[in-house]
Amino acid sequence: MSSRRRSKKDAASTVLPPQAPSTQYSRRERVLYVGCEGEVTEYDYLRYLNKEFGSGDSETGRPPFTIKPVRKADGLIPSRAVKAVVDAAQGEDETWVLFDRDSHHDIHEAFEAAAASDTEVCFSHPSFELWLLLHFQQFGGAQGAAKNTIVLEKLRKADPAYTRFDKPDKSLNDARTKVLKGKEKKAVDNARALVGQCEHGSCKPANATFEEPKYGRSRKERAARSGHAKNCEVLDRDPSTDVWRLLVSLGIVKL
Repeated sequence: MSSRRRSKKDAASTVLPPQAPSTQYSRRERVLYVGCEGEVTEYDYLRYLNKEFGSGDSETGRPPFTIKPVRKADGLIPSRAVKAVVDAAQGEDETWVLFDRDSHHDIHEAFEAAAASDTEVCFSHPSFELWLLLHFQQFGGAQGAAKNTIVLEKLRKADPAYTRFDKPDKSLNDARTKVLKGKEKKAVDNARALVGQCEHGSCKPANATFEEPKYGRSRKERAARSGHAKNCEVLDRDPSTDVWRLLVSLGIVKL
């Protein structure tokens, strides 16, 4: 092994590569059950990932995958989203869950359930829409619990396709997903930059991992997999989004 010391630049861009699914998974193709807190936007985004990237890429060696979204018509609170996706996968495939800060009071409970069931968490503060916005621009500044106003305002101005993005139309139609295509790396970079800007001070994107923790499981260890320090309170990660980990794990974006 080389003794050359890594530069700060090297360290900032280093993330452990995605691990192959456990041998417990019986399917030939990688299958991920992904729980959606939201009723529409997250579901549409996962369908978009399937459509655009699910068949794999022989040139880059990116393997195929299938995402199976798990949702409920009127939405799910975070802890119930974890339970729903675990029940759906029945122990045969990977489980992931997407949920936002919003005004939920069961965030810690959801992380506990995720840690206990080996479910990967993509937590966004204040909302999933932050992940969409990061495809177009950087973002910063605490928004406060359940405050999504500024994120939505900027998203609606980011591209004409999103001008009318708001209730009751928060779907990701073809026009809205088309303008995301090709910006995945930019979104990942912007999301990882938010880890380094966390007010906690010890959070670093280079600390993100896809490996299981060596010393037991806990809510804090599960929440630290995005690069935040284990003693960084998850509810204080404002703004932040961990959706980037899903794209890196799938090989859509390489670091």
